[in-house]
Amino acid sequence: MSKKLWGGRFEKATDPIVEEFTKSIQYDHKLAKHDLLGSMAHVQILKRALYVTAPEAAKLTKGLKSILASVKAGKFKHDPAAEDIHTQIQNMLYSKIGDAALKLHTARSRNDQVIFAVKLYCKDTIKETIRGVQDLVRALEGLAAKNRGVIMPGFTHLQHAQPVYLKDYLLAYVMMLNTDSGKLDYLEKSIKLTMGAGALAGTPIKSGDYKVSVGGIKIECTTNSIYAVSDRDFLMSTLVVLSLIGIHLSRLAEDLVIWSTKEFDFIKIDDAFCTGSSLMPQKKNPDVLELVRGYAGRLMANAMSVMTMMKGLPLTYNRDMQLDKEPLFNSFEIVLSELKVMSGLIKTLKFNKVKIEEHLDDEALYATDLVYYLVKKGVAFKSAHNITGDLVRYSIDNGIDIKSMTDHELSRFSDKFKNKEIVRLFDPKVSVESKRSVKR
Repeated sequence: MSKKLWGGRFEKATDPIVEEFTKSIQYDHKLAKHDLLGSMAHVQILKRALYVTAPEAAKLTKGLKSILASVKAGKFKHDPAAEDIHTQIQNMLYSKIGDAALKLHTARSRNDQVIFAVKLYCKDTIKETIRGVQDLVRALEGLAAKNRGVIMPGFTHLQHAQPVYLKDYLLAYVMMLNTDSGKLDYLEKSIKLTMGAGALAGTPIKSGDYKVSVGGIKIECTTNSIYAVSDRDFLMSTLVVLSLIGIHLSRLAEDLVIWSTKEFDFIKIDDAFCTGSSLMPQKKNPDVLELVRGYAGRLMANAMSVMTMMKGLPLTYNRDMQLDKEPLFNSFEIVLSELKVMSGLIKTLKFNKVKIEEHLDDEALYATDLVYYLVKKGVAFKSAHNITGDLVRYSIDNGIDIKSMTDHELSRFSDKFKNKEIVRLFDPKVSVESKRSVKR
């Protein structure tokens, strides 16, 4: 095991079983860049507070920049023997610049250090996620524009309900995703980068000395050191919004899975986004969509795992909080990969307009239009609803199309019905355009 950031009061070495059980380097190495930027800011703070000299600060900064360059170049390798990424970076810095590195941890605790790194990671990755969401939004908007005039059956309870524009169906998901994007943007802006909490009680450094900037990142002193090391609200909120994105993508995936079946045959998914069967040569499986649907459960579980972990913790820091990072990293990775693959799939999606039009022949889709027809003739809505229900049942039981019924047959249900007038109601364009509450 590499040299630790603690250990003075211990007489015995840590049991190897405990070393293995408690280490987090296997996942928190993802915070290397963010920890290094935090350390570079901390050097500025120590210099202001006269805890390090100008030459020492320059030496520390040069060493940290050297490690950061390796991270940015993709050459940084985490040390499996290190307890965590903070320990590894401290040890790497010591090997580069010697004893000057021992001053870096002055007025600093990993409690404060780790929350800074996680917050900065969240801010960076939220911005990346917003870009991914907007890429998918543009893909959906493009697909909607290509199919602007296409009308399809709308569904409730997965059964034919009323005709709707396909573009409106697709733009419903755009609205969901834009709402998610807005929540992410709010979260990113609400995450404040602070230092100065120490372990929980603050540090001897003046609050004004903590107002520094590094790489365009602005940092301020915490206003409540206990809150600073205890708070994981931002992380839980992030996980919840990521799970909402996952749920919305899952619903979109489910619609597309259904539409791709032989029973519907509304869409053709590009071969590049499908897989086959090892036994059945005819199969073309929407595995991408099924995995998007399945990952929604993982995203919700990640959010729930952190909330459950946090619910009973006393203030301030507890080691349980180490377990917040794996779910966070995992959720971001899932959502980012889903957004990328769904954007590609949507851009290549094709609609079977002939098959969609066949579904629009179902007279049941226009039952509500018949109700409004009667209402306009002075029939109370409830009565019109019952009359139309009886008419639809009679049509189904006897295998007779409503629009082929004579005025005499229609009069059995209401003398308001006139064949020449109702025939035009069985037109999908007439149906969708009659809905004036929706902006076109």
